[in-house]
Amino acid sequence: MSVVLVGAGGRTGERVQVERGVAGPVRFWRGQGRYEVGELIEHWTEAGPAAGPWVEQDGPAAAGPCQVWRVEAVRSGRSRSTFAGVFDLSWEPAGNCWRLVRVHD
Repeated sequence: MSVVLVGAGGRTGERVQVERGVAGPVRFWRGQGRYEVGELIEHWTEAGPAAGPWVEQDGPAAAGPCQVWRVEAVRSGRSRSTFAGVFDLSWEPAGNCWRLVRVHD
């Protein structure tokens, strides 16, 4: 069973840039690092943006559904077999932004 790293490195809930393909995210940028999505594990819709510490910083969360993708990804230049991680990326259409909402270990 995986453990959810809430606030991993103080960065969970951070805005990220995402390149999206037909089926979902294909790569994303977190800080200075680029991550390549190797596998789309799961996709679901949530009733609204997930609550988190970023809501207060960015103002009230817009109402409306958001899409979440659980992906396996690896930082560019690293081996997928040893350095892959699982990330939940959320697209909030009302706010027109992507967020990294969970990092799994």
